[in-house]
Amino acid sequence: MSQTETHAFQTEVKQLLKLMIHALYSNKEIFLRELISNASDALDKLRFESVSNDALTEGEAELAITLSYDKEAKTITLTDNGIGMTRDEVIANIGTIANSGTKKFLESLSGDQAKDSRLIGQFGVGFYASFIVADKVTLTTRRAGDVAQNATRWVSEGEGDYTLETVEKPTKGTEIVLHLKEDMDEFLDDYRLKNIVTTYSDHISFPIKMIKSEWDAEAKEMKSTGEFEQVNKATAIWTQPKSELTDEEYNNFYQTLSHDYEAPLAHIHNKVEGTLEYTSLLYIPKKAPFDLYDRDRRYGLKLYVKRVYIMDDAEQLMPTYMRFVRGVIDSNDLPLNVSREILQSNKVVDKIRSASVKRVLDHLTKLSKEEDAKDYEAFWDQFGNVIKEGVIEDFANKDKIAGLLRFASTANDGQAQQRVSLQAYIDRMKPEQEHIYYITADTHSAAAGSPHLEMFRKKDIEVLLLSDRIDEWLVSHLTEFEGKKLKSVTSADLKEFEEEAEKNLSEEDKKSREALTEKVKAAISDLVSDVKVTARLTDSPACVVSPEGEMSAHMARMMEQLGQSVPAQKPVLELNPDHALVKKLDTFTDESKIKEWSLFLLEQAQLAEGNQLEKPAEFIKRMNQLLIEVI
Repeated sequence: MSQTETHAFQTEVKQLLKLMIHALYSNKEIFLRELISNASDALDKLRFESVSNDALTEGEAELAITLSYDKEAKTITLTDNGIGMTRDEVIANIGTIANSGTKKFLESLSGDQAKDSRLIGQFGVGFYASFIVADKVTLTTRRAGDVAQNATRWVSEGEGDYTLETVEKPTKGTEIVLHLKEDMDEFLDDYRLKNIVTTYSDHISFPIKMIKSEWDAEAKEMKSTGEFEQVNKATAIWTQPKSELTDEEYNNFYQTLSHDYEAPLAHIHNKVEGTLEYTSLLYIPKKAPFDLYDRDRRYGLKLYVKRVYIMDDAEQLMPTYMRFVRGVIDSNDLPLNVSREILQSNKVVDKIRSASVKRVLDHLTKLSKEEDAKDYEAFWDQFGNVIKEGVIEDFANKDKIAGLLRFASTANDGQAQQRVSLQAYIDRMKPEQEHIYYITADTHSAAAGSPHLEMFRKKDIEVLLLSDRIDEWLVSHLTEFEGKKLKSVTSADLKEFEEEAEKNLSEEDKKSREALTEKVKAAISDLVSDVKVTARLTDSPACVVSPEGEMSAHMARMMEQLGQSVPAQKPVLELNPDHALVKKLDTFTDESKIKEWSLFLLEQAQLAEGNQLEKPAEFIKRMNQLLIEVI
């Protein structure tokens, strides 16, 4: 006799279950879409595995999903004769809700039920959508090929725990019984269930069957005939002509495929014939999933060969920076026994991948050039950082990706919104301007408030404000656009401004400035690599820049935060000779006083750059002393 085991849900899963059940209540019919989608996946997997082991079909010719209901018992039953699950697979895979992103997802919730329901769609619903309509769920499943006919029964009321029991099941596959809540009688109706199936699951490529009902004129009610009928078209949506498909049908397939609660931003449907034959149906989501940056998460497309399912998350069909794309690829040129290893070095896959990437980039380019570009702005806000990875990863499409990039800029009043394209920047450049100027910083406010921008603001030269963590790597790979080189305003090399400033200097002024820099350099030579006067400052007394050819201070900080050892490098201190503090410093002859003032200027410049001082208490002490002297 089998023993029943009780297992507790993880705390996060309990929280999310409770929230999801209430937040999605207004769209409760999606429970059936999710269960049918899972059943279809199970049938796909059986069909694929049976290619090499036909014993798994156990003599059944037709793969199908059956749906029935019992008004008296108040139950809905969904059955498939697919691959089924072992006991361990039940524990590990019964619902997408228990994935590693659960905790992060919960931290993102606002407490606003309407908003949180949309967030849940991004996270995924899956099997646990059953509890929107049911107060008890019984799942019985047996893995195909289990000759002992041992099955696992999973039972839960969606509260604190679930039970597992080993039972006998003569047929492979999975049966799910939903014990409906008191107010869910609307789903104990033939028409209602069929309508949900045709709305959300008409495209499922396996028959979905229900017992046929006919009108009994004498009894004046619908009565069961006892015979099953197919209630869906069972035609894979990607095999149908685009002209015959509606946006609603595309959106329903996307939601089934991705478990996203919202419609996609766009879909791209193509059929290729010729040297290669394949069909692709690709979707660009509106919202980023919560596990977009999870390194252990597999991303990719569903791969089919001649409409036979091969694998989920075939990441070889899309580069990593396009991991937000969802969809299917159905090829006529790959073998049915294709594996992930074969995909990694397959010319057919390489060509499909290259063409698919081009289609996505072309569509994004089209969106970005629309008059209001609202859709592209929404896309960029969600996936901009991921697209930036493409500049680093995808050399072949580097220029096209660069055209899609958006940045904050001093031209839009220093706002944090990233809306300025490189092309728009070039179109606004001054006639004599040769470079695209940018600044990187830890935060947007630090970039917008940097003293390095003072001269650029005075001359009305636009500067891109880069504050995303990836931006330092981005500009190290994207060195020019449309023939214009990108140049950091914190670079030690800004000769175009220095040469202009020196034109009007007398020889006496030049000698005076040279004496000043030599004096300061001698005082703090152990802390700086050089001291110069600068034309880049108008309001601040000093700034620090990285020596030419060396790592920027911002990059060094990020490397240290990542636990990387960074070679010590001394900054270049640049002085504004017209500032009152620098002029005051120039009057001193006492070496100790020169050193104190020089240190003060150096440390405040480092603070302005976002650097941490090694001895902040000494800086405060020094600043207080200098204030006392000038009061």
